[in-house]
Amino acid sequence: MANPFKPTAGAEPPHLIGREDALDLFVEGLEDGAGAPGLLSIISGPRGIGKTALLHRAESIALEHGWAPISDTATPGLLERLKHGVEVHLRELGKREPRWHITAVQAASFAVTREITPASQIDLRERMTELTTILREHGTGLLITVDEIHSVDRSELVQLSATVQHLIRDGLPIAFIGAGIPQAISNLLNDKISTFLRRADPIVLDSVALDAVRDSLRQTFADSNVAISEDQLTMAAQATGGYPFLVQLVGYHVWRLSKVDGVTDQTLSRGIEAARKRLGSTVLDTALADLSDVDRTFLVKMAIDDGPSYMSRIAERMGESIKYVGVYRRRLLDTGIIRTAGHGKVEFTLPYLAEHLRNHAVQLHNPGQGS
Repeated sequence: MANPFKPTAGAEPPHLIGREDALDLFVEGLEDGAGAPGLLSIISGPRGIGKTALLHRAESIALEHGWAPISDTATPGLLERLKHGVEVHLRELGKREPRWHITAVQAASFAVTREITPASQIDLRERMTELTTILREHGTGLLITVDEIHSVDRSELVQLSATVQHLIRDGLPIAFIGAGIPQAISNLLNDKISTFLRRADPIVLDSVALDAVRDSLRQTFADSNVAISEDQLTMAAQATGGYPFLVQLVGYHVWRLSKVDGVTDQTLSRGIEAARKRLGSTVLDTALADLSDVDRTFLVKMAIDDGPSYMSRIAERMGESIKYVGVYRRRLLDTGIIRTAGHGKVEFTLPYLAEHLRNHAVQLHNPGQGS
C-alpha cells in the first residue's frame, strides 16, 4: 500500500483538518450563487500552514458542484494565463465530456460556431463575462484561485480586481480566493489599489488543535491497517505542534518505519526525528536561505528566548538601536517567518525554528550575504 501521508508542499493531505468552517462557508456560497458570502475570500497564514492545500480542496469542491475552476500562482504573466484558462473552459463547452460539468445540461448543446481568437488578443473581462453568463444560465459559475497573491504585479492586480468586481456587480457567478502570508497580505490590503479586496472574507489559518491532529492520525493509520496505540498517537500529535505540514511529515515517516509490524516506541521516535530533520532541510533552511546576514542575526538573537522576544532585548543583543533593528523586524514580518506577539514583542511562526537556529547559529552567519 502507498504511504497515505503527503509531505509535499501543496499536496492535498488525506484529511484536511481544522478547516471545516471555511469550507462550509464556501460550499454555501456555491449553492447560493452570485454575490453570496464565501465566494470572495483571502486566506492568510505562515508557510506550511495549509494555504495551498485549502485552495486545492476548494477547487475540488467547486468541480463537484459543477463550477469551472482556474487556479494559478502569482508570477509574471498571471492575466495572460487566466485568459488562457477562460479560453480552455469556453472550448470545453463544445466537448461531450468536459473536465467539469454543467448541471443537467449536455455541454455539447453549447457547441455553437465560434472562432477562438488567441487569448492575448481578447480582453479578460469580455471573456470572463461570456463564460460566466453561460454558466449562470445553468446554475454554475467560475472559480479563480491565486496562490501567493501578495506577489501579484500591482498593475495586474488592479485589472483582475476590477474584472471580478465588475462581474459581481452584474450578478454573474464568480468566486475568487487568494492566499498568502499574513503581513504581506496585510500590506496588500492596505494598498489604495486593493479597496475591493478589503471586502473579501478573511480566512486566517493557524495551527490545528492537537485533539484534531490525533483524531486525523488515528483515522489514517486505521485506514491503512497500521497499528498505533493511543499513547503513541498523543506523542505523535504533540511532536507536530499542530503544524499541518509537520503532521504530514511525522505521519509519513512513522508510517514508513512501521507499515509492516505496526508502530513501536522505537519507530515512533525515529519517525519523529526524521520528520524534524526533514522540516529543517526543507521548510526551515529554505525560509532562511533568502535572508540577509543581518536578518539571520536578528533571528539568532530571537532564538535565545524560549518564547516571544522583546524588541528591546534583540536590539541589546545585536548592539544596535531599536530604530535599526526595527527595519529588520519589518522585513522579517513581511516574509512571514515572525509575527507580532503583543506590544514590543515578536515570535516565530514556524515550529522548531528557534531550536534549529540555536543548533546552526555559526553556519547561519555567512558574511558574504550582506544586508
